[in-house]
Amino acid sequence: MNAKARKTTTMSDEHKAALAEGRNQGRAVRNYLEALEANKPKRGRRRTTDSIRKRLDAIETEMADANPVKRLQLVQERLDLTAELDAGDESVDMESLEAAFVDAAKPYSERKGITYAAWREMGVPAATLKAAGIGRGAR
Repeated sequence: MNAKARKTTTMSDEHKAALAEGRNQGRAVRNYLEALEANKPKRGRRRTTDSIRKRLDAIETEMADANPVKRLQLVQERLDLTAELDAGDESVDMESLEAAFVDAAKPYSERKGITYAAWREMGVPAATLKAAGIGRGAR
């Protein structure tokens, strides 16, 4: 069997740099959008650390007299509240994520064909898009 030798080509340094830049822009956009989603305001009154701790104490009291099904629900609520307390301790540096997004958003939008309306629908504030140089007529 006569196998043709495959010609090997190497990427130019410019091509490698363009790929790296695209990865960096994509990472900045993804990190910012994930942070926006994770920190999206929730409906209703905000829970404070004190109110969560009070509810955890109340759960412990209720568990003593609860039937197995109610106890199961209380255990799950306790796990959820404990996770919420732990997540509250982790603060996201939105300023640095936003700054990286502002630097990357315009070239990313142009390369991927992302419109102003799509960014807005994802929850990106208009002021952030303006800082990134993306206007309403952006395509």
